[in-house]
Amino acid sequence: MTEPSPPRHRFQTFDDPSHRKGAERIEALRAALRETALDGFVVPRADEHQSEYVPADAERLAWLTGFTGSAGTAVILMESAALIVDGRYTLQAPEQVDTGVVTIVPLAESTAEAWIADNLKRDQVLGYDPWLHTSDGVARLERAAVKAGGSVRAVPNLVDAVWAGRPKPPAGPVVVHPEAFAGETVADKLTRVRAALAEGGCDALVTSDPHNLAWAFNLRGSDVGHTPLALGYAILPREGRARLFLSSPQIDPALRAALTPVAEILTRADLDDGLGSFSGVRVRVDSATGAVALKEKIEAAGGTADIGKDPITAMKAVKNAAEIAGARAAHTRDGASVVRFLAWLDGAAAAGGLSEIAAVEALEDVRAAGGDLRDVSFPTISGSGPNGAIVHYRVTRTSDRVVRPGELFLIDSGAQYPDGTTDITRTVAVGEPSAEMADRFTRVLKGHIAIARAVFPKGTTGAQIDAFARAPLWQAGLDFDHGTGHGVGAFLSVHEGPQRIAKTGTVALEPGMILSNEPGYYASGAYGIRIENLVLVEPRAIPGGERPMLGFETLTLAPYDRRLIRFDLLAPEERAWIDAYHARVRDTLAPHLDAETRAWLDRATAPLAD
Repeated sequence: MTEPSPPRHRFQTFDDPSHRKGAERIEALRAALRETALDGFVVPRADEHQSEYVPADAERLAWLTGFTGSAGTAVILMESAALIVDGRYTLQAPEQVDTGVVTIVPLAESTAEAWIADNLKRDQVLGYDPWLHTSDGVARLERAAVKAGGSVRAVPNLVDAVWAGRPKPPAGPVVVHPEAFAGETVADKLTRVRAALAEGGCDALVTSDPHNLAWAFNLRGSDVGHTPLALGYAILPREGRARLFLSSPQIDPALRAALTPVAEILTRADLDDGLGSFSGVRVRVDSATGAVALKEKIEAAGGTADIGKDPITAMKAVKNAAEIAGARAAHTRDGASVVRFLAWLDGAAAAGGLSEIAAVEALEDVRAAGGDLRDVSFPTISGSGPNGAIVHYRVTRTSDRVVRPGELFLIDSGAQYPDGTTDITRTVAVGEPSAEMADRFTRVLKGHIAIARAVFPKGTTGAQIDAFARAPLWQAGLDFDHGTGHGVGAFLSVHEGPQRIAKTGTVALEPGMILSNEPGYYASGAYGIRIENLVLVEPRAIPGGERPMLGFETLTLAPYDRRLIRFDLLAPEERAWIDAYHARVRDTLAPHLDAETRAWLDRATAPLAD
């Protein structure tokens, strides 16, 4: 078994000393409020594209408050301030934020709008940056302010005005995403988009989502972490060439040549002129990612802003044959790396002294050695013992703990390869697991298998099959509080809509969609369990069936920890599924492994005992 080489990657710490400066930074913002005759300002964790991962110059919430989570909203008034966070960050936020200055408000108790309605005073004016809020978001702010007897006003971002040393905007290379991986030409994609615009009665589309920009124009960039995006916009008229407004000036000549027949490449600074050309034109603006500033500029030019869904989002979700082939290849490569890591982990954890951060670094090194790694697809979740019970735990230098005997270790990670995006979670036992741990693990595994084996009619939504994953837990009076699965992109975002498996998943699943299958169970303060594979929706022929049916192909390749499986809780068909899956893992990955790791994999994938 080849041990991972010494770490070559800098661990991405989520420790941030900004909270030590929170009071002075908020006071600087309040001074700016006084100068502009405002009584408050809203600071969302967002960039102008509503992205999950934002560039350094858009990390305004982190700079102001010290909070580094991926979602949250601060409302700064002259005499009070609040940071509203969801359940993922109720533990992290108080550790990072000066709670003597900013009150942490769990989203389960109050939304940002509700807090504004309760705390803004009559005749006070609340400022907001129109590039950081959608039209619907601004409408909610307006209703909250009116309820309090106040009002809102769009202003240039006041955090930027007081942020000394603010990082420069990203300017990474923008390159061609090869057609061998994309599977469709830009011209053909734009033809499909234009047909959707015509069907919706629109004359043009403003694409504000960089993921959609990347997909439609077969390009990739490096402007944000973990997702290969080039920040910018596109204007696509129903007739004529498209116009791209890219933030980075580093346009690869090969990309420029490839796009010349179908699009003109301009700078982000040219966007205002582009939006000013819409007199008498009906323009679709994406309701999910389109800033209210886009709507206002279109209307100021005499156009009509049609707020709705960007049709590219649904097209991007259905992978073509080349993207599916790429996903399978990426998962084979990634699976070999994960198995090397799991084999190493078995020995390292048993030897003692293994920390959560050391596990992250080892896994990243193994993936890098496996070839073609572009980035991790999200910051690795590495949780031992009680930290594993925190669903979106992010290990820091402060929280880092050693994996101890008798505990469970949960590691949720993923990678970006030029041919695909991966996301996998495995929970492993360190030493002898308790009977309760094995019971809960097996129930989670049963739900995971139920999704993997599900067969359902065309038109079924994620909400309709979500309960399959929960039923074994429900039978014991248990459940988990996150969705069962999210969509995944093709060398794009690891969290991609609109498809999902969740109680709120209302989009019908279609062949070619990739989703995660990740039920879990979390014993607060003790341990966490999650098992995650990525699955591909595919047609499923049923002899004698009367309706088109669908099912899932499992893409992820890595063994489950047999030490945590209670064989007596499994039905015969569940045992057969595990044995067949393990045999596929073994047969597919063995040629890519050294002899010692193959021997470990043989033991890890041995048939379940009777």
